[in-house]
Amino acid sequence: MTTPIQGLRGTGVFGTDFRPTNYRELYTMLEPNGTAPLNALLAMTESASVDDPKYNHFRDELPERRMTINNVGGYNTSATALQMTTGDQVGYVVAGSVIVNARSGEVCRVTAVNTTTLVVDVTRQIGSTTLTINQGDQFFVAGFAATEAANSPTGLTWDPTVDFNYTQIFRQAVEISNTLRATYLRTGDKESEMVKKALTMHMSDIERAMFFGRRAEVNGSTNQPLRFTGGLSNFITNVTDVGAFASPGVMSEETFDRLLIENIFAWGSKQKICFAGARIASLMQRIGKNAWKPTTVDGAYGITFTRYVTFAGELFLYVHPQFRQIPLMSQTMFCLDLPYIKYRYLEGRDTALLRDRHAPDFDGVKHEFLTECGLEFLQGRPHSIIKGWASLS
Repeated sequence: MTTPIQGLRGTGVFGTDFRPTNYRELYTMLEPNGTAPLNALLAMTESASVDDPKYNHFRDELPERRMTINNVGGYNTSATALQMTTGDQVGYVVAGSVIVNARSGEVCRVTAVNTTTLVVDVTRQIGSTTLTINQGDQFFVAGFAATEAANSPTGLTWDPTVDFNYTQIFRQAVEISNTLRATYLRTGDKESEMVKKALTMHMSDIERAMFFGRRAEVNGSTNQPLRFTGGLSNFITNVTDVGAFASPGVMSEETFDRLLIENIFAWGSKQKICFAGARIASLMQRIGKNAWKPTTVDGAYGITFTRYVTFAGELFLYVHPQFRQIPLMSQTMFCLDLPYIKYRYLEGRDTALLRDRHAPDFDGVKHEFLTECGLEFLQGRPHSIIKGWASLS
């Protein structure tokens, strides 16, 4: 069964006329279910070059426009000056905004806002007469109500936030003596074999950095700075640590259902790519058999996913082969919203095989794969991590 994966170019299937344009795409063709499945997917997304090893991007999102009462004892039915808590989104409320008490349902119309003292003046009891306000009650904006012949309201605006990442230089060299090159081997050409292994190792290095790398720059003011690209674990703040639950490592199916709707699918698209360890994959299979009827799909250029159609959205799960090699990763799952992740490489520095890197007096040959690249996270909230999930209750 072929299912389109959001964010990928084309149909998800290699056509007969497909020609790789770089070594990453070649690797995707040679080893689609290999050691670097994230790289394989990113190779088929809309990657782009950057002209500086530090690259910026802007993040923007709509404000939630909700506020919390900060007044011990609350307010009676007639109080009109409401004190909100520090850090609330009072700045997104203007005179004329309609706000609603989430607990009682009371509707109020804002008449004035003081963004310094965080006091919101309102007209109370719209459509009601006896509703009170408790300490900690939450209000949310539910529209705007203007009188006839009124002037335009106060304008609202907000600026996007700026985030950045670095490109990291990845290198994997291979050396073969001229004696070995001239030796007949029944296993075939040793040089070609070692170059292929070097590419596999090179892509494996990049794959691990894209999951676990930490953004940093060392000796940035010198002529030989050292840069590290930030990976998924660096930027994703939406993390559920099952190991910190009351029963460490244990999560029920009901709790996972809540996690789906309140966390994993709370932002972004309704399709998530999940790279999981073997233990979580088995737990997902146990849940899926009873509730989601898992199916196998091949819509990502040879990478075979298990598809779970849940009430909250679609999960495309793949057991990451490298998670078998890395301690504690069997109980970890990265849920990614692919359209919000981009592969970036420094102009002219995407993955390339550089031949004959040896010194003139070296009795052999030396080649290397070199890539200077990093990830760009267009948004952080659509992605999530579950870790420490060992069993179902």
